[in-house]
Amino acid sequence: MTLRPATPPTAPFVAALRTRWASGRYLCVGLDPLPERIPQVFRTNVSIGEAVLAFNRAIVDATRDHVCAYKPNAAYYEALGEEGHRALVATVKHIHETCPGIPVLLDAKRADIGETNARYAVAAFDVVGADALTVHPWFGREALSPFLERADKGIVVMAANSNPGAGEVQDLPAGPDGEPLAVHMARQVAETWNALGNCAVTAGATNPERMRAVREAVGDMPLLVLGIGAQGGDIGAAMRAGRDSTGAGMIVSTSRAVIYAAPPDASADATLTAAQDAASALNARLAAALAVPIPAS
Repeated sequence: MTLRPATPPTAPFVAALRTRWASGRYLCVGLDPLPERIPQVFRTNVSIGEAVLAFNRAIVDATRDHVCAYKPNAAYYEALGEEGHRALVATVKHIHETCPGIPVLLDAKRADIGETNARYAVAAFDVVGADALTVHPWFGREALSPFLERADKGIVVMAANSNPGAGEVQDLPAGPDGEPLAVHMARQVAETWNALGNCAVTAGATNPERMRAVREAVGDMPLLVLGIGAQGGDIGAAMRAGRDSTGAGMIVSTSRAVIYAAPPDASADATLTAAQDAASALNARLAAALAVPIPAS
């Protein structure tokens, strides 16, 4: 097995995250707009694509002081067809123009082989303009090389997840020591896939012990933490389990708790205020949890 280098290079995506973490920002806001939940004020007399873009811009403008990243989920835009795609590209452009230094992680969970992955990489990075992309590891490193070889971009590999049924596959024993497959996968990414320093892996806040095992497997590689907020992950337990040697190292993702903090009949100003307050409060909770000293072993 090829061990990860002692001091891997730092990709721009990871460097941007570390800068945000150093300024006390740990929250990642998921931009997952459901047309029926967007406040009516953004939907009046416009197309659905225009409504999504206006809503996303409002959320970004309200929350940018409190986040380390934004994470649009591709499915919410693909479901809206051509208008959705235009809204996604315009949303990413708005973030880059108004929030320099805050990276955009496209949550698309791509996975295939050969030329198909090469096209996926072009679509995510060069067409949409994302700074990072989630991918599935099932086909192995060779198949993911079109992503991994993009030194200018971040690659977030799905390893441990937060949904209740994830253990059906992710708890299977793997490797010479029979560790859970999710942990084995995370270790594989850290030790053999991260030569360009552009990788991260997922970990579920709903299982702090599994998150701790993932952290031990990957060292200081970033974790995309899923399951905070609507899925009920415990912030304190997750932060203690997932922090790296610097006391940070996590992209803590939530969507509904922030973007739908205001009711559907709220005004534009009320929507912005509610999103800003929710993001500020949640990031403050993350920072407070990270500030708790690690108990002596």
